[in-house]
Amino acid sequence: MATASTSTAAATATTTSKTRSYWRWSKQDFFPEPSFQTGETYRSALASTCPRLKDRLLNRSTDSNELLVLPKASENRMPRCLTWWDLTWLAFGAVVGSGIFVVTGQEAQIHAGPAIVLSYAASGFSALLSAFIYAEFAVEVPVAGGSFSFLRIELGDFIAFIAAGNILLEALVGAAGLGRSWSSYFATMVKNDSDYFRIRVDSLKTGFNMLDPLAVAVLLITNGIAVSGTRKTSILNWLSSIVTTLVIAFIIVVGFIHGKSSNLTPFLPYGVKGVFNAAAVVYWSYTGFDMVATMAEETKKPSRDIPIGLIGSMSIITVIYCLMAFALVSMVKYTEIDAEAAYSVAFVQIGMKWGKYLVSICALKGMTTSLLVGSMGQARYTTQIARSHMIPPFFALIHPKTGTPINATLLTTLSSCIVALFTSLDVLSSVFSVSTLFIFMLMAVALLVRRYHVREATDNKDFWKVLLCLFVAIASCVVGTALWNSGSAGWIGYTVAACVWFLATLVMSLLPKMRQPKVWGVPLVPWVPSLSIATNLFLMGSLGADAFYRFFICTSVMLVYYLLVGVHATYDVDHGIGQESSHGEGMETAI
Repeated sequence: MATASTSTAAATATTTSKTRSYWRWSKQDFFPEPSFQTGETYRSALASTCPRLKDRLLNRSTDSNELLVLPKASENRMPRCLTWWDLTWLAFGAVVGSGIFVVTGQEAQIHAGPAIVLSYAASGFSALLSAFIYAEFAVEVPVAGGSFSFLRIELGDFIAFIAAGNILLEALVGAAGLGRSWSSYFATMVKNDSDYFRIRVDSLKTGFNMLDPLAVAVLLITNGIAVSGTRKTSILNWLSSIVTTLVIAFIIVVGFIHGKSSNLTPFLPYGVKGVFNAAAVVYWSYTGFDMVATMAEETKKPSRDIPIGLIGSMSIITVIYCLMAFALVSMVKYTEIDAEAAYSVAFVQIGMKWGKYLVSICALKGMTTSLLVGSMGQARYTTQIARSHMIPPFFALIHPKTGTPINATLLTTLSSCIVALFTSLDVLSSVFSVSTLFIFMLMAVALLVRRYHVREATDNKDFWKVLLCLFVAIASCVVGTALWNSGSAGWIGYTVAACVWFLATLVMSLLPKMRQPKVWGVPLVPWVPSLSIATNLFLMGSLGADAFYRFFICTSVMLVYYLLVGVHATYDVDHGIGQESSHGEGMETAI
């Protein structure tokens, strides 16, 4: 059984923070753990990889460790300065612009046709389920780590690392995709060519051969603003988002006025399967709300502000997205939509050339605020991951003047700039969707574990019953998704899979719940989280094989890093190796 002494290191860091400069670059700041002090200690650590990995697989964090101990590693605290009003507009700023202006045209043209409206409704329903889950966790454990901290508490250190890697991948890919989309829209304003500012390099592989220096410049500027201060960025975001709301209303009204019923036929040109293929990709348009959960550490009243900000904003955004998608496909025939800058070109096609500039400015503003809020969320994810020593604790430091994680912001900014420079939008969107859906699925599993299993209180038999129900529910979703994509079983196969999922969830609902939320929680447990698992797995299965291929390659790279670095760093810290004393709450062994 592992005992934590994270508090010792954190307390020492707090004591020394008054005398140490924020800008420091010594080896101890990056790799302070005993395993990395010399070549001999590192070889010894590598020789113990198997038992250490087993320890990491069995260990889980606690609420108090994430709330009280780990933040001390940042040496300075982030100020609590946000209200429900700020969170609502942060969610709006993070989500609106992160996809609706980017992938709507692409998916309407190649997968869904006019039924892209249904794709947005399906994705919005799944996103809303996930928003409920994030809200409960953020109220219960209001820390900067978001899903990383929540998964570390309920599913353990190893699963949290896999999620952490995908969180960072999601953040980097999402920011890079927004940067390139910003470049595309700006190019259509200057000249009707979305690649106008890109540099073609024929020696590079297709999909990676259009260099985009403008996207890099946009990423650098927005991230620079984000580190200036949380409150300043929030005010700037909600003021500009109000303007965006007015322009979106204009787009919807014009779309309905100039819409033609002939453009809506055939409504399902690619069938129902095309609707869900598009839904899996346009899910990108809803991502960003999870970044708001990372702001919980800076929220004045998390129990009140987070549910209002998250769930209220996502409900409104779902309606807005469906109306915007309908406006687009009614204005322009789906076969004639410009995949790169759909809305601005649509206004040209209906004879409102001046509207092209208004829409493009709105799209650029929406993408800019998404980058701003995304930068804030990415940095806070990275901060909590660094606090746990899964990545160097150097990136956990909070600047004493700005109250923001500048080091973590620099890491995510430079990485996303490299990705944005080389990688095309279609490659980015598929990778992004798999990582996002995977994390949201894990979050639903974690909520069920939290409600049904309390360490040292839950009977082992009951816990295994919950695990069995979970396994059957997940397996039925996977089988149903596989049957759907193969198209070989017909409605009988889908019905059987759905009935098995229903029965597994029903049995779980009859088992005793061991924990109830203190203030606010997800309603209808286990039905809501189980349905969230089903929708996320179904949307994941609707993505192409290339998306999973890239996902597995990225995850494999993460595992190599974990085996070489992460497992040893976290093992040293959680076991107090190399420290004189051990006290405080920390990691506990899972039952």
